[in-house]
Parts: sequence; structure tokens; C-alpha cells
Amino acid sequence: MNKEQKYEEAFAQLQDIVRKMENDEYSIDEIAVQLQTAQRLIKFCKDKLTKTEAEIQKIRAEQET
Repeated sequence: MNKEQKYEEAFAQLQDIVRKMENDEYSIDEIAVQLQTAQRLIKFCKDKLTKTEAEIQKIRAEQET
């Protein structure tokens, strides 16, 4: 993943990998590499969503006080 990858870019890349796997577009040699890439993208997206949710909760808590 690049230095400042955005959630939308990572998610689009993940969707592309899934689509290609579903359509059998990867060779047997590429599958393991793409699965590792997908795993990193999933972690990145999950971490980004978790961080964003925490920030939203913090803002809401500040507004309630």
C-alpha cells in the first residue's frame, strides 16, 4: 500500500481483486499474492473505519457536554 492510501482507493482495489478471483482471472501463481494483498487491504479498511468511528464518537461526546 502506498504512503497515503485513501479508504476509497483501498476498497476499490479490494473489490477489483474479488471480482477477478470470482471470474478466475488470476493464475494459480497470482492467487496467493492477491490473497495477501486483499488481507492487507481488509486490515487497512477495517482500521480506517474503526479510527473514523472513534473520532465520530469523540466529537459527539464533546457536543453533548
